[in-house]
Amino acid sequence: MTQTRDEIMSVLSSIALPDGGDLASRDMVRALLIDGGKVSFVIEAENADMAAKIEPQRRAAEAAVAALDGVEKVSVVLTAHGPAQPSKPAPNLKIGGHPKPQAGPLAVPGVKNVIAIASGKGGVGKSTVSSNLAVSLAKAGRKVGLLDADILGPSQPRMMGTNERPSSPNGEMLVPVEAHGVKLMSIGLMLKSDRESVIWRGPMLMGALQQMLFQVEWAPLDVLIIDLPPGTGDVQLTLAQKSQISGAVIVSTPQDVALLDARKAIDMFGKVNIPILGLIENMSSYVCPSCGHEAHLFGHGGVKSEAEELGAPFLGEIPLSLDVRLAGDAGAPAVLEGGAAADAYACIAQDLIGRGLA
Repeated sequence: MTQTRDEIMSVLSSIALPDGGDLASRDMVRALLIDGGKVSFVIEAENADMAAKIEPQRRAAEAAVAALDGVEKVSVVLTAHGPAQPSKPAPNLKIGGHPKPQAGPLAVPGVKNVIAIASGKGGVGKSTVSSNLAVSLAKAGRKVGLLDADILGPSQPRMMGTNERPSSPNGEMLVPVEAHGVKLMSIGLMLKSDRESVIWRGPMLMGALQQMLFQVEWAPLDVLIIDLPPGTGDVQLTLAQKSQISGAVIVSTPQDVALLDARKAIDMFGKVNIPILGLIENMSSYVCPSCGHEAHLFGHGGVKSEAEELGAPFLGEIPLSLDVRLAGDAGAPAVLEGGAAADAYACIAQDLIGRGLA
């Protein structure tokens, strides 16, 4: 027997919220989809603070719907309508400024491997790959750090579900925040709100990256994942000149225009002697949740062909999925919930671990 929307909403009305009301009466249920025995919906909290408090209600809602006759599978994603309120004042260590003189690339103290996640083009899901890969490696038992090096457009605080301010007890070193078992540092954690812009020229960007590499208490880490901005500019060159990098992972969609820019990123890393650890094809395919039809919206196989031509490892295909997008917006990377994308990230994580890179 297939459940109706009204029957499911009736069950959700029994899930009480800690500050009063229930999921139904507070109008927090979105995108309710019933496909035979499969049910999926989104719980949208008012802000990230509330979302962090009602994870038990999400689990209770999932269990309650799963108990209904005829329901075979339930997927419930928790997201937030707005950001959390700042919990701490900004640390007194100033970030930004001209880079300090340095004799050649240095190892990040206490960090065994540093992996740059890069792309030549924006919009290919590089930040999503960075956060999900970092959490996947942490789930595999590795000590992981995530540095958001996209200083002009930081997105990792939202994707990792935190706006906690890093502390600086001695005014010289920053203590990274922790989310989902991963140490995180981002200029976005230093801003007054997620709407505040960073308007810096190249030297300020270079100085900020140098500080977030060497004035953050990362140790001990098996691997530090660096989410780079798109392109081949100041941040990428600073990373190559200032720090010892194990290698770069290139993210691209199979679309020709994305591959064109990915080749430029690969060429840049070659010129600065940073090895390419592998290529990832993101948004590789889309499976319709209603009919099961698989479509290749951006083409298919282009990244694998590029890897073969380069003689570089092809790390895998990540599907285009609504769940991945919702999970990123909710600050709970998709790998925490399982599914096709989570399985793909787990395989990539094991590949890197197997090669001693994490």
